[in-house]
Amino acid sequence: MQSRGLANCSVAEMSRLLALDPGTKRIGVAVSNTARSLAFPRECFQREGDWQRALVQLIEEEGVDEVIVGRPVALSGRETSSTTMSEEFIAEVAALLPELRVSSVDERLTTTSASRQMAMAGRSQKSQRRDIDSAAAVVLLQGVLDAQA
Repeated sequence: MQSRGLANCSVAEMSRLLALDPGTKRIGVAVSNTARSLAFPRECFQREGDWQRALVQLIEEEGVDEVIVGRPVALSGRETSSTTMSEEFIAEVAALLPELRVSSVDERLTTTSASRQMAMAGRSQKSQRRDIDSAAAVVLLQGVLDAQA
């Protein structure tokens, strides 16, 4: 296997994707590796806190060049009040980060899938509470990464 130096890497290989799973209390956060093949959780942001500053700092630290935001819809495909809240959040993120591409993706069942995975790993419902939002962001981001592969 031949090693490639940084000079031979493309910009896409050097940058990361960031996924946000907005909720009413917390915002789940996940970041890809530079190869854009794996998603990793980061500490969630509190909606009542200064999440905007934390988001900008994380983007700078991680070398993120694209943000994906979960957009929830009902299983039937209909929009809900959560969809409206998410669209407002997407607009806020896009205004905060005009230099980055900000897009949305259907996030149906990401929290359910994350909870199931955590339960299979031996985590109780109570112990999942602190990490479920970012775990859902990981599910969302990994789905995007797998679709791009």
